[in-house]
Amino acid sequence: MAGAWPDGMGVIVGGIRIRHVKIPVTDLARSVGWYRDLLELVLAAEFCEEGSLRGAQLMHPSGFGIALREREYCSSTPDLTGFDVVAFELDSVAELERVAARAAEFDCVHSEVVDRGEYGAFLDVTDPDGTVLRFLANNPLHAGRFVGVDAADSGAFTLYDTPKL
Repeated sequence: MAGAWPDGMGVIVGGIRIRHVKIPVTDLARSVGWYRDLLELVLAAEFCEEGSLRGAQLMHPSGFGIALREREYCSSTPDLTGFDVVAFELDSVAELERVAARAAEFDCVHSEVVDRGEYGAFLDVTDPDGTVLRFLANNPLHAGRFVGVDAADSGAFTLYDTPKL
């Protein structure tokens, strides 16, 4: 069966894709501006509770969205400081460089573009609340191929092809 998972199971729902990622923020207006500027998103919706603005939905013309919700009104008030909650796949390292330049233009905290050879390249950009957005290019992870990664404290890593699970 074309497109079947390696264990022979078919896809249950065709055309499934991630619609948006919801991120808790401490200052909704600041974060809406930050995400709009960096990712060229458009405000698509606002969410009020009893007349008070608590969240927003931002969309990209390609169809992905970022939903933002005031942290104090999220269940368990999650703090994602330092955590890369989402990764965006870009077509090339040159596109990573363009995102890095855009991040610098808007004074966003960001890493350098790191090229890890066969494991691809990445760029991390940190939002105003410390949540990390990861941007990838040439990443070897995709459906139909298994890649194991063993990372060392030094930052070095090795790849393996036999699952441990």
